[in-house]
Amino acid sequence: MAFHLPSLRELRNTEFEILKFQTRVLVLQGVVLVCFALLGIRLFYLQVIRHEDLHAQAENNRTAVIPTVPNRGTILDRNGVVLANNYSAYTLEITPSRVKDLEATIDSLSEIIEIPLRDKRRFKRMREESKNFDSLPIRSRLTDEEVAKFTAQQFRFPGVEIKARLFRNYPYGHLASHVVGYIGRINQKEKEEIEESDDEGNYRGTQYIGKLGVEQRYERELHGITGVQEVEKSAGGRAVRRLASRPATPGQNVVLSIDIKLQKMIEDLYGERRGALVALDPRTGEILAFVSKPTFDPNLFVDGIDSESWKLLSESIDKPLLNRAMRGTYPPGSTYKPFMAMAALETGKRSAGEVINDAGSWTYGGHTFRSHGDAGLGPVDMVKSIVLSSNVYYYSLANTMGVDTIHDFMKPLGFGQITGVDLPGELRGTLPSTDWKKKTY
Repeated sequence: MAFHLPSLRELRNTEFEILKFQTRVLVLQGVVLVCFALLGIRLFYLQVIRHEDLHAQAENNRTAVIPTVPNRGTILDRNGVVLANNYSAYTLEITPSRVKDLEATIDSLSEIIEIPLRDKRRFKRMREESKNFDSLPIRSRLTDEEVAKFTAQQFRFPGVEIKARLFRNYPYGHLASHVVGYIGRINQKEKEEIEESDDEGNYRGTQYIGKLGVEQRYERELHGITGVQEVEKSAGGRAVRRLASRPATPGQNVVLSIDIKLQKMIEDLYGERRGALVALDPRTGEILAFVSKPTFDPNLFVDGIDSESWKLLSESIDKPLLNRAMRGTYPPGSTYKPFMAMAALETGKRSAGEVINDAGSWTYGGHTFRSHGDAGLGPVDMVKSIVLSSNVYYYSLANTMGVDTIHDFMKPLGFGQITGVDLPGELRGTLPSTDWKKKTY
């Protein structure tokens, strides 16, 4: 039997192949070690360095914190009559960021639930003012039948849902509307102001805010404290379990000094005339009636006023939105006369017994000012001038005292000053003096 001994070349080739194989193994081992090292480093980074951040993200994907909007406080008159309260109703709402074709979705919704043109316009305006992910109402105050119709086909409309909302209600409508005020949707400017304030967290989920009158002045008290619910979500985003909650604290009730029966009587007496009247309790200074005519219906603003109604209010020659009692300027009339009499006595410009002849008119600077007709009241002293309300007597007294003496006496009594009434928007009255005339004219 013959044996073949390998040649030197064959031995060298074999050794080369073995060395080549061992090199490949070492390289592969190095690659595997590097990969495991990278995996270890990544694992350390995720599990240790970013543990808290990623854990929070995972929890956010699994759970959701939903704000619970508090019930707004009630506004009542001095006798407990409700002037502003709340009621619950269903709204159809769309989250634009979750809808692929918004126009097509609205058209399809209109086939199920009637959506008037004014509601579509209001939705478009709110969308322009709001962030894209906000849930915006396109129809409010749905009937039970409309809720049932939509619920049966809700699967067709991702990003559209029905929500139960609280709506503000003003039972007396136009009556005392300038005092009570109204609420409306938070606009972009108000949203920015809230975000910059300490109340940002308390307004999460809130869509409405006081815009005028007591609703605006006592917004903080009426709003209440927002609660929260922490819920566990399914993969589809539905809430499946409540994990924790903090109930909302309802807003405080605000009781006014106004007597709504007296308010109604005065407003009825005004009829269609324009003007203002403030009735005070002289013993306490409380305001019993605060009238500005004409008025407006605050219920128009609660869900967003339509363009036609806004045009009627804003372009009316009667200016129903103007609070004449707060911002109008009028001659003080006969209520000023007792103060003038007191000024005359205090400054010594006229005694109580001095008699002035009231001939029915007073001429000054080429102008004739009438009093009680051409006949006049005849001789009047200070007491009679107040009892019979003689204009001529006080024209004469004003001329004797001079404008600066009147100004200096009346200013400490509050004339021409801000009263400080707890309603927003008060303007200062005019108390003339020579300095005022120089600055004004």
